Amino acid sequence: MTCLTEPSGLDYNFPDFSTVTPDLLRSSVRAGIEAQEKAVAAIVNDPHEADFTNTFEAFELSSEALDRATAVAFHLFSADATEEIQAIEAEVTAMVAAHQDAMTLYPGLYARMQQVDAGALEGEQARLVEVTMRSFRASGAELDAEGQEKLKALNAKLTDLQTEFGRLAMQNLVDAAPALTEAEATGLSPARLEATRAAAQAAGAEGHRISLVLPTVQPDEAILTTAEGRKKLHEASSQRASDGKSSAIAAQIAALRVERARLLGFETHAEEILSLRSETSVSAINDLLAQLAKPALANAAAEDARIAEALGLEPLSPEAPVAPWDRARGLSLVGSQSDGVDAELLQQHLELDTVLTEGVFRAAGLVYGLRFTERHDLPLPHPDARIWEVFEENGDAVGLFVGDFFARDTKRGGAWMNELAQGATATGSRPIICNTLNIPKPTGGNPALCTWDEVNTLFHEFGHALHGLLSAAHYPSLAGTNVGRDIVEFPSQVNEMWTVHPKILPHYTKHAHTGEPLPADQIEKLTATSTWGEGFSTSEYLAASILDLAWHQRTGTDVEADPAGFEDSALRDAGFNPDSIESRYKTGYFQHIFAGGYSAGYYCYIWSEILDADAVEWFKEQEDIRAAGQLFREEFLSRGNTRDALESYRAFRGRDARIEPLLERRGLKA
Repeated sequence: MTCLTEPSGLDYNFPDFSTVTPDLLRSSVRAGIEAQEKAVAAIVNDPHEADFTNTFEAFELSSEALDRATAVAFHLFSADATEEIQAIEAEVTAMVAAHQDAMTLYPGLYARMQQVDAGALEGEQARLVEVTMRSFRASGAELDAEGQEKLKALNAKLTDLQTEFGRLAMQNLVDAAPALTEAEATGLSPARLEATRAAAQAAGAEGHRISLVLPTVQPDEAILTTAEGRKKLHEASSQRASDGKSSAIAAQIAALRVERARLLGFETHAEEILSLRSETSVSAINDLLAQLAKPALANAAAEDARIAEALGLEPLSPEAPVAPWDRARGLSLVGSQSDGVDAELLQQHLELDTVLTEGVFRAAGLVYGLRFTERHDLPLPHPDARIWEVFEENGDAVGLFVGDFFARDTKRGGAWMNELAQGATATGSRPIICNTLNIPKPTGGNPALCTWDEVNTLFHEFGHALHGLLSAAHYPSLAGTNVGRDIVEFPSQVNEMWTVHPKILPHYTKHAHTGEPLPADQIEKLTATSTWGEGFSTSEYLAASILDLAWHQRTGTDVEADPAGFEDSALRDAGFNPDSIESRYKTGYFQHIFAGGYSAGYYCYIWSEILDADAVEWFKEQEDIRAAGQLFREEFLSRGNTRDALESYRAFRGRDARIEPLLERRGLKA
């Protein structure tokens, strides 16, 4: 294969990663851009009367070659950004962003679309017209020539800054990874100690190098038994961008977004973004966050009081009875004594491969009738990655699933789903879906052990994968996860319910060495309805959501000179004490909103959880899980954006979602 824009000829036209070089990525993206430019020119110059087929459908399919190339490029930019790949990332990203502007602002294209008589269209054709026109308007298609040129310049600046923010965030994550002494690392399992020791040696350091994950609180804070070790790890995480470079870029991004919003007719970036979402508004989101913050902070304070008393901790201050680095450990220990589980014992029963095959895949079979067969004959995007072919109950092929689970320095932090190919009948392609995580890689033949948070993340990200795998859309832009940000997290959050289902949990909680099941008392505690820890987890999440909206409800186009001070004021004004409960992400490493597409949208997780909690209640009411799964699949997962997502929700649920199940789940009811 000489160009990534062409089908590879492999099964499912899986990209031939064995041929990929930085030069091939660059040239393939350029070739894809040229192909779409040629196709769009043909649409605009078509002498025939504009209709759906020769205008909207033709435009929809014009990016097929480019999509193949960018899918590979952007996968590697996130999952395996070697120095060579990083060297072309800014160039390729800027090239693609400029091209997208050029297409939506292509002279004569929007005018031709306006000529199409859409009144007689229905179903997916009508939806494609609606979504495409909305996207064009939001991209400045109705601006005059001067306004369009200003918009292009703003978008180019933003693309460069966002790429640089993402690069710095990844670099900071790697550079800030602390090396703990033998004493400070006490509490880690023998296998984890061996892995962290090997990581330190590879980095030319002594002791135990702990790779950081994206959120402020690190998973090992719940396991390390020494306060010194926990403090060292926590401060390495929370201070990773303390040089101010990332925060300064974030402030520039926020200011430019205000400029762009005003150019498009909005007062703030938040209003611009929310205008494209499902029945939401800025005021509705602010009201929701305020409604949840007070009881969440009250619950967090009650949790801190129990932790401080049980562990005899010295308070940092009257307002902060528990140090931030002691909280995760305290939540784990106090929970173990009451209604929680032993985190260290649990981890020994959470071996990655067993969790995946006997947990995640088993649940997909139970609910949706899917089967998984590992493939060893396709070129892997990285040696750590694995590929499974997905089948229906009757043996029909569904698509491919790629799992890349281990942390490495060339991978950005966090966990995500992306697509190497979308399932769409218009292009004849089946889905190729990737899940990428950052679980510590074991050494010396030891099993890969997961924390409970990592298990939930596996199920969560596979919920996104199911949304892509089960797509039944005709057009690619309406397929799978191409829904609004306020909806996209809903299927993934629903999928988390199967982590503790009695037909799933016992199958994957087997001791990594002996195969013995997790003790019955621990399973009972794990599945018991409990709101312990929800006060803190809800509060740190809400702090991040409030911080996001604070940055994106700014009305001034000036660059904030003191980003740290702005962050502190925004949180304190909302009733938070950042010295006690830190935001899940701070400005300097809030990659979701400054490099990851969630600007003015981090609230979406809790907004989607309203739907999630209500849908989980519905699933629990159903006697036939398989039949319920089929209905959920047909009316929601397979629909993608072929109709409004809330319409799809009502189609299986029978009504709109209610907030009460969420309040009960998180212990926020009065």
